[in-house]
Amino acid sequence: MEEQEFRSRSDNALEALYRKLNSASERYDFEPDFNSGALSIEFEEPKGRFVVSPNTPVRQIWVSAHSKSFKLEWEGARNAFVLPETGQDLEQLIADVIERQIGEEVEL
Repeated sequence: MEEQEFRSRSDNALEALYRKLNSASERYDFEPDFNSGALSIEFEEPKGRFVVSPNTPVRQIWVSAHSKSFKLEWEGARNAFVLPETGQDLEQLIADVIERQIGEEVEL
């Protein structure tokens, strides 16, 4: 995938995720922020911060959460960034890590 195509796909994915997180933030008590191409999610209780950002040189979206780094790759058949190890797309992965953080089921 060419750099420009990756940037477009990753920007679209992060913007769509930010809109969903923003809508869900009051229900689940976290604060999303989308700035300079990176998305962060802040939690008060328990305290925590997740970061979702594109890594252009390797054409991946990286998620830093729970002291781990998750590396998602573009899967054309699903038209989504997907975690190869689990098959989760970006939205599913973020819902899962938020659920682990706050201890309740999350719907984005």
